[in-house]
Amino acid sequence: MLERLKKLMPAKDSLLQNRWLRWLRPWLGHPRLWHLSRKGVALGMAIGVFFGLLIPVAQIPASAIASVLLRAHLPAAAASTLVTNPITFAPVYYAAYELGRVILREDAATEEELARIVERKAQDHARATELSLGQQINQGWQRVGEIGKPLIVGLSILAVTLGLTVYFGVSAIWALRVRLARRQRLRKMRNPD
Repeated sequence: MLERLKKLMPAKDSLLQNRWLRWLRPWLGHPRLWHLSRKGVALGMAIGVFFGLLIPVAQIPASAIASVLLRAHLPAAAASTLVTNPITFAPVYYAAYELGRVILREDAATEEELARIVERKAQDHARATELSLGQQINQGWQRVGEIGKPLIVGLSILAVTLGLTVYFGVSAIWALRVRLARRQRLRKMRNPD
C-alpha cells in the first residue's frame, strides 16, 4: 500500500525545481514534510480536511503553509483538501448551514426570504462595475451575514470535528496495519513452511 501511495505522490525534487516553488526551498526541504510516518500523514490529512472544509478558496496553499509550520506530510495535506470538490461542495455546505442553523437556533429561511436574497444579489451583480473593490468586499460580507452566520458556525464545527476524526482514524488504522503486519511476520518466523 505504501508503495502505491509513494508512486502517486509528486517527487520532492520535482517540486523543489518548480519555478513557482523555488522560493520555498528552505522550508520545503525538511524531510518530515515528505516522510511517510503515522503521525505525519495523519496530521497532514487532518490539516487538509480542516482547510478543505473551512475555507472555500486557496485550500491547498493554506494547508501547505500549515503543514510546513507543523511539519506534517505535505502531499497528504494537499490531497485531502479535495474533501470538498465540485461533487461534494453543495451537500457539505448545505449540511454545514443546517448544523449552524440548529446550533444557533435560527429558523430556516423561507422561500420569500431566499427569493429576496437572490434578487438583491442580482441587483448587486448589476451594480458591481460601479462599486470599488472595497465596496464590493464590504457588500459581500453583508450578504454573508444574511445566511453566513449559520454557515460559518457549521463549517467551523465540521472542520474541527472531521479534522480530529481523520487524525485519530488514520492513526488508529496505521497502528492496526502495523500490528497485523508484525503478527504475520511473527507467524511466518514461528511456522516456516
